[in-house]
Amino acid sequence: MNVTIKTPAEQDKMRVAGRLAADVLDMIGEHVKAGVTTDQLNEICHEFITEKQEAIPAPLNYRGFPKSICTSVNHVVCHGIPGERTLKAGDAVNIDITVIKDGFHGDTSRMFFVGKPGIQAERLSEVARESMWLGIEQIAPGKHLGDVGEVIQKNVERNRFSVVREYCGHGIGRVFHEDPQVLHYGKAGTGFELRAGMTLTVEPMVNAGKRDVRLLPDGWTVVTKDHKLSAQWEHTILITDTGFEVLTLGANDR
Repeated sequence: MNVTIKTPAEQDKMRVAGRLAADVLDMIGEHVKAGVTTDQLNEICHEFITEKQEAIPAPLNYRGFPKSICTSVNHVVCHGIPGERTLKAGDAVNIDITVIKDGFHGDTSRMFFVGKPGIQAERLSEVARESMWLGIEQIAPGKHLGDVGEVIQKNVERNRFSVVREYCGHGIGRVFHEDPQVLHYGKAGTGFELRAGMTLTVEPMVNAGKRDVRLLPDGWTVVTKDHKLSAQWEHTILITDTGFEVLTLGANDR
């Protein structure tokens, strides 16, 4: 397993990339409203990243992905491709941002609602966010990835939702997706042992119905098989000597 330990200088570059990614999500929130297309959201983010931040949108042309952000609406689990879909009142949208600055990646996603959300959509988002934070709080040198996965899985299932198994968090740095894989289910005390200087994402995908998913013919968009809602939150984390540092905190989190 090729896990990279970042030097102090590299950690500083990860902090910059993480902050920029969070700033994009802080910026785009006011634009998520009825009548806007997901492609318009993509264009706004692309311009902000490339012109204001003088950075690179990592998804664009990554393994053929055609856009600069991912927009996953309602029953789309992840990797939704921005397009002509027009948002309407009640829609739940996950926007996933990854920015490259000075060769390092910052990766984060957040749920947004168009107008007033439905009760289930709001609750699902709350549980996904809470589960992400419970997983993050397990991170420290000497802990195991299974510690992270178990608390996430238990919290999701306690709330009668389900955790997607096919897609997971990952190591990150100079490379968008590197080792280790960060599963959002598992058993405490098992899996890779965490070390200071590692950077990784925690990003549970939580379904209102069953955990089963389906990949659409476009080769990217993942949806719930039962067409029930899905929600996801994501942060990039640095493992410190004493615990963790969240590199992608939004303005409301700082």
